[in-house]
This record gives sequence, C-alpha cells and structure tokens, in this order.
Amino acid sequence: MRKAFCDAMLARAGDPRMIFMTNDIGFMALEPLQAALGERFINAGVAEQNIVSVAAALAAQGFEVWGYSIAPFCYARAFEQIRNDIAFNDLPVKLVGNGGGYGYGVMGPSHHAIEDYGVLLTLGNIAIFAPAFDEDVAAVMALSGRIDSPSYIRLGHGEVPQDFAVPAYAPWRQLTCGDGMTVVALGPLAGTYLESFRELPQPVRPNFWVLSELPLERHEVPGALLSQITSARGLCVIEEHVRQGGVASQFALYLASHGIAPKRFTSLHATAHRFDRYGSQKWMRRASGLDPESVLKAVTA
Repeated sequence: MRKAFCDAMLARAGDPRMIFMTNDIGFMALEPLQAALGERFINAGVAEQNIVSVAAALAAQGFEVWGYSIAPFCYARAFEQIRNDIAFNDLPVKLVGNGGGYGYGVMGPSHHAIEDYGVLLTLGNIAIFAPAFDEDVAAVMALSGRIDSPSYIRLGHGEVPQDFAVPAYAPWRQLTCGDGMTVVALGPLAGTYLESFRELPQPVRPNFWVLSELPLERHEVPGALLSQITSARGLCVIEEHVRQGGVASQFALYLASHGIAPKRFTSLHATAHRFDRYGSQKWMRRASGLDPESVLKAVTA
C-alpha cells in the first residue's frame, strides 16, 4: 500500500499546514512526496520518540502532522511519547505504521506489529484505521486528515482477486454472501481469503465482512451483520494480531453487552511473537493458522 499512501499524501501536499515526518525510511517510495513538500518533509533520523514529541508540538500550533514509520517503530518504541504528548493532550497527530501484523515477517519479532491496535486502544481517544485494499487508502487518509483527535493508520499488503470489484470504502463492508458461518476480518487480511470463500458452494460459503476502523464504538455495527450472527451456525473473527486486546475480544464484549449470543465463537489470531524460524508474511500466517487452508477448515467445520 506504500504507493497508494504516497499518492494520497501527494494529493494533500498543497496544504501549507501539512508536515510529514519519518525516521530515515521510505527509500524508493516517498521521493515524490519529499520533492513536493520540500522543507515540510522532515527526515528526523532514527529518533522515533523525538518525532512523536515534535509532531505533538507542531500539531498544538495548528499544523497537520503525519508521522510515518515501520509499524513497530511507530507505536512501540515511542509509546510513552504517544501516551503523554499526543493522547493526554488529544492532539490530532496522524501516525502511519507500514507493515502491520507480520508484514516484515522474515526480520523477526522486533519488526512484527501484532499488538499495535490493542496497545493503542488502551489510550482511549485514538482512532484506528486499517484499509483493506489499495483502493481504500485515499479515503482513509482523507478521513484521518479531517478528525480532530489522534489516529493510527495500519498499512499492509492489499490482496484482491483479479475479477473482484472493490466496494467503496466504509468501516464495515460485506464481501461475500452465503448460508455458512459469519466471518469478520480486519484490514488487508480479508483479501487473503476472498478467492477461497467465493469458490465455496452457497450452503457453506460465509457471510464475510471486512472491518477497517476501531474502536467498534466509532460506528454502528450493521444490522445485517448482527442478524447474520444470530441466525448463522457460528461467528469467526480473524485478525493478524494477538488475542489480547484484539478485535475478537472487543466484539465478544460488544455482543455480550447487547444480549447477542452466537451459536459458536471462533477467534483466529496471531499466535506468537517468537518462533523457531521466521519467513515471509505468508509463512508467518501459516505458522499462526491464518493461511487460507487453515481458515477454510475452521469456517466449514
């Protein structure tokens, strides 16, 4: 999604209030944005904590500030500064983490971002955006740019079957229809299963939804989804994030508080930080049971 992100940022570059900060990354991706912004493109070096504090100060002065990094460097290394400088002051800094989940798989656990939105949602006033497809990125950047509170955008690798028409961006979208389980996935992980789900016969094909914004309270859960949950033989929530603080736990609490009880509840999630070996994102997903074959077994059992 980096190219789509750069294109969306270029569309905003004419606003003299916009400032873009990064930590010495973006080679062979962000050069057009650097050329367009000039001195408003700030490479602060490997100093993520300082980037967050400076971004907070600039936002307090009325600037539109975007902070971009590899996802774990964006939220984990600078968490104290995000908490104290941005969240406590409710400043509209826009943090962008590239490579959410196991996006930097072969580089090992220091580069994995499998607890990012769970950690940030503990701060209470941060909006989380997880675009599912490249086509979503421009809409997400525009939404983030308009809100007056902090936001975190989790970028990944968009995966779309060649003949699939991506629906217009919305926080909730139904991607397949069927008589099987109800399935919810967060962000770009949804594209991983689209082809497999579409090929299933109607009786076992899931009603498959993609969620792109958190916390859940930001938007009403669609009535059609809630109806499907009550009538289907089960609900499965899939996310490239640890179980603690994840979408499944948030959704389970939401359903319980509204008196809605799925016949069965399945949570498929990132299972670990540490493995004996590391590989690509696809390999890491398989190690966590998030590959299409494992998910098909879970939703058709």
